[in-house]
Amino acid sequence: MTTLKNTEGDSVNIAFFGECMVELSGQPLRRTFGGDTLNTALYLSRLGASRHLSVSYATALGVDNISRDMLSAWQEENIDTRLVRKLENKLPGLYLVETEPNGERHFHYWRNDSAAKFYFATDLSPLEQAIDNHEFDALYISGISLAILAEEAKATLITLLEKHRQHGGKVMFDNNFRPQLWTAKQAQYWYSQVLQFVDIALVTEDDDHKVWGNSDIVARCRMFGCEEVVIKRGCDPCKVVSHLQSAEPIVTYVAANQVEHVVDTCAAGDSFAAGYLAGRLTGADETQSAELGHQLAAIVIQHPGAIIPREAMSALL
Repeated sequence: MTTLKNTEGDSVNIAFFGECMVELSGQPLRRTFGGDTLNTALYLSRLGASRHLSVSYATALGVDNISRDMLSAWQEENIDTRLVRKLENKLPGLYLVETEPNGERHFHYWRNDSAAKFYFATDLSPLEQAIDNHEFDALYISGISLAILAEEAKATLITLLEKHRQHGGKVMFDNNFRPQLWTAKQAQYWYSQVLQFVDIALVTEDDDHKVWGNSDIVARCRMFGCEEVVIKRGCDPCKVVSHLQSAEPIVTYVAANQVEHVVDTCAAGDSFAAGYLAGRLTGADETQSAELGHQLAAIVIQHPGAIIPREAMSALL
């Protein structure tokens, strides 16, 4: 991938599309917020403050107090919220996290009528207008970003990716797969539509196997035209394959940081993605970027919840 670092010091602008929900977790239960793309956007915004990165988030919320609280919290994290739609008679989705002693978690969702599902349902969305105006250097979505949408809205999002690429923008895709939202067959179809326009694919190996079986991840990404694939493998070394469209792609393995006491693995992959992109979007090589991703993920999993206190990651800022 050609990085987006601007030698004149201008910011690299990246937009995320997805769903953020109200999170209930812990004992006793506490109310926070989280969602795969929002988690990555927030951590990237924190890392980006010193790296000339500007982060925007596109989603839909209601006009209720909880939605206003979420919006204010994102703005406090220096996330640009002008792409957020506010929909009457809709609310954010809700999920409950149960965490086992080893840090593994189980999710319970209430999101069938969440506002984010209707982002593209009426008029021209703020994200569509922004892409038409060439406002962003990069656009990031996930498998969940697709899964929550109706079929027509999925097609709208694919068209946006194509248009963004035609304008010279980069596309990043995380394959996050949730079987509660759709079948593996449905995911295969829509992932195939997305991968045609993806520059960097961030692939959780376990999720890929649930969707595609044991087929070759790298070969598939290369076939669809991706330039770079990062295979996330939990506590095992990640595998980065870059220059996929060249005769000799470059393969790099980067070991994960060892953590003695895992508190909560929620947002481990999302925070890794933020660290990796913070590097790759600003001129770092594959190894440096993966090391930053591992460092951030190692910190995140030592704290409860998807979003950890800013001061806990101060060494990386």
